[in-house]
Amino acid sequence: MYAIVEIAGQQFKVAKDQKVYVHRLKGEEGSKVTFDNVLLLDDKGSISIGAPAIKGAEVTAKILSHLQGDKVIVFKKKRRKGYQKKNGHRQALSEIQIESIAASGSKKATKKEAAPKTATKKAEVEVSDNLVTRAENRVEESNVEIDVEKLLNSIGTATKAEADDLKEINGIGPAYADRLNEVGVYTYEQISKLKVADRKELSAIDGITRDKIESEEWVKQAKALLKKK
Repeated sequence: MYAIVEIAGQQFKVAKDQKVYVHRLKGEEGSKVTFDNVLLLDDKGSISIGAPAIKGAEVTAKILSHLQGDKVIVFKKKRRKGYQKKNGHRQALSEIQIESIAASGSKKATKKEAAPKTATKKAEVEVSDNLVTRAENRVEESNVEIDVEKLLNSIGTATKAEADDLKEINGIGPAYADRLNEVGVYTYEQISKLKVADRKELSAIDGITRDKIESEEWVKQAKALLKKK
């Protein structure tokens, strides 16, 4: 049995006794935590899908330790300017172990072998399979580790002295602005250059998702703010 569950702004595919590294949780080491935003359950091939979450389903885990992730090095250099700068970033993480997965109130979305295969039932099965694929794709995306050097090579580098007020972009509050600054994103110009791959990289930051960036039109807002400067 496995589940796709949202933990600290990320989605994970988990099973009983599995150990997972997630963004830092508030609980103490040794304490238990429960996550009720379960998007999908698979119990021996019987798949249940939430809309968006499965009512009554929950995943219980134990916090094993709090730690920091591997350091990501960002090296900046300007040719013929005598300028170079080296920064590092370590993500705050928690290691948890999945203790139980409970299912309740879910709707089944599996093939009925005994029933005749009508056109309508085939369509229902295809829709269910598509939903499972989309949910698993979201899990793969949420597990990505941010490659700061790759991101900054794409959108350009900036210094704190050149920083714009990113909070002017609707959807970026003080917390998100600080997290973006931590990985070297300071200016409207950098936000305006975010491509699809860059938005996926930023989805590794706690609370920031590619859907959020696109639905709130960060790129469009940043371009508009650039024109006003």
